Formats: sequence, structure tokens, C-alpha cells
Amino acid sequence: MIVPIRAPLAALLLLSLAVVQTKAAQTDTPIKTTKPSLEFDHSPSLQGVVDRAVEGALEKFAATKLTTHQLAVTLVDLRDPDKPVQASYRGGEQIYPASVIKLFYLVAVHRWMEDGKLADTPELRRAMRDMIVDSLNEATGYLVDSLTGTTSGPELAPKEMQEWYYKRNAVNRYFTSLGYTNINVNRKPWCEGLYGRETQSIQLTKPNHRNWLTTDATARLLTEIVAGQAVSAKRCAEMMELLKRDPSPNSGNKNDQAHAYTALALPPGAKLWSKAGWTGECRHDAAYVELPNGAKFVLVIFTMDHAGEREIIPAVAKTVLEEFTARK
Repeated sequence: MIVPIRAPLAALLLLSLAVVQTKAAQTDTPIKTTKPSLEFDHSPSLQGVVDRAVEGALEKFAATKLTTHQLAVTLVDLRDPDKPVQASYRGGEQIYPASVIKLFYLVAVHRWMEDGKLADTPELRRAMRDMIVDSLNEATGYLVDSLTGTTSGPELAPKEMQEWYYKRNAVNRYFTSLGYTNINVNRKPWCEGLYGRETQSIQLTKPNHRNWLTTDATARLLTEIVAGQAVSAKRCAEMMELLKRDPSPNSGNKNDQAHAYTALALPPGAKLWSKAGWTGECRHDAAYVELPNGAKFVLVIFTMDHAGEREIIPAVAKTVLEEFTARK
């Protein structure tokens, strides 16, 4: 039996510079939240499901040298939507998030619009769609600039850089206010190298300069979207529309998000909403699934150093699906 790691969660990586006393710090207005964030009780029976799924994957992919430190899994059972229960394996570990980070930017954009900080424009809507449906990094960069009032460009003088960096952490401060921990959401996703002030900001904040997420935080956010509590119920429904995937064999998807991840384990008739992504070092999926028997759950799986092993995520999901499919 695998014993899940439950190390105390560290404080959020805000990397606050000494500039919090600057004019930028004085003029930044914290975002007010209108609803309490969801909290999930731990389920011993659900923990057994997660442990079996991880044990099975480690055994199946032993030949590829998959280790216990290269997987993280969080499962949230929504059988009773008013009382979600959770179990996880390495759920609080900081892991580079790939495109899953875009879930956090999506929620932040809707929160900013709800609070009147961003205008609801066709261009903003187009960027959200391109970011989630087609996973375009260009659209994500546009939204990060819109959220934080920052832009990429040449390096800045120290004082200007401090003010820029404080602004860039606006999304981090928002999720901190909701109690999210052990994550860092202040960087644009890049396919190639960084330049100018993006590189400069990394030099200011070593060693924890990357975007980081945990499977626990990601599962919580996706569950809040599903439950209509991430922002307003109307806005959550709009986000769900963007996250909806068609896992049927004949459907198309530019980035294969509907076919190459958890979807590969789904039985006929299952419904899927997800945000997946991969890089040269990781392969991740955050999925909400509804089964024909009425079972509903959120499953977040992160893999490290095995981006080429497309079968790991479906293998973990298959064990989870077997448990939920067997329910009456």
C-alpha cells in the first residue's frame, strides 16, 4: 500500500520584493471575494482508489523507470455535490503546470470582469477561447498582460522592474486571498526562451521562478468551476462551455485534449470537461467526468520526466474509472 505524502503546504510563492512599500503597492486594490472557497474532507475509501491507481501505474510502467516521485494525483468525488470528498497522492507537491496554468488565468479573467476591472470585449472573449480550446500561448500572454497591467519588453531599471513585478503578481495575490497555497501563477507560458524583462524577473526571484501548481490546488479550482462557485454561476457555466470536450472517436481537436489523456479511459456515453497540456518534461490533465451511471468526479494527474509516455495518464484514470463505473 502506498502511503500518500501529506507534507505541510508551504506559503504561496509570491516572492514579494522589498517593493511592497512602493507606489505600486500602495495603489494596488485587493480583489474582494463574494463566496467562501470550497473545502473538501478526506475520504479513506477514496484514498484506496488513488493508491491502487498509482500502484498499478508504477507496476505497469516499471520498465520505463517511472518512480514514486514522478506522479501526483488528486481525486474529488462529487457524488454529493454539496459535500465533495478528496484523496490525493503527492497532492501538495509543486510541479511545473504546463497548460493547466491556463485554468487559473481563465478564472482570474472572469473574476476581474465580474469586479469591473476588465471590460467584457469580443477580443477578450476570443483570447479566452483560444487559450482554453486551442491552448494558444499567444492568447494566454495577452490575458496575463490584461490581468496584471504588464507587458513584455526590454529590461527595466531596478525601480521600474520592482513595480512591474509587483503588478505581475496580481493573480497570485488573488488566489492567496482565497487560501490557495504552494502555487505560483505569474508567468506567461513560453515555447521558446524568455527575453527582456521576463528574463529579468526570473533573475530577481531564483530559485522558485517558474509557474508552479499542485494537483490539490488544481482539483479544487476545477471543482469550484464545476460547482458554479469559482466566480458567479453564470460565469462558471461559460467556463465549462470552453472546457467541454468531445471524447468520441470521430471528433477532432487541434491539441488532442479530448483524446490523448483521461479520455482514453472513458467508457461510451461518458462526458468530459478538461484542460490538458504537455511539455518536454511533463504531461498533465485536469478533468471533470460524468459517467452514464451518474457518478461525477474531478481527476487531476501530473506526470514528470515522462512526457513521451502517453499511456500513463489513461492508465491511472482507468483504475479510477473502474471504481466509479462499478457503482450502482
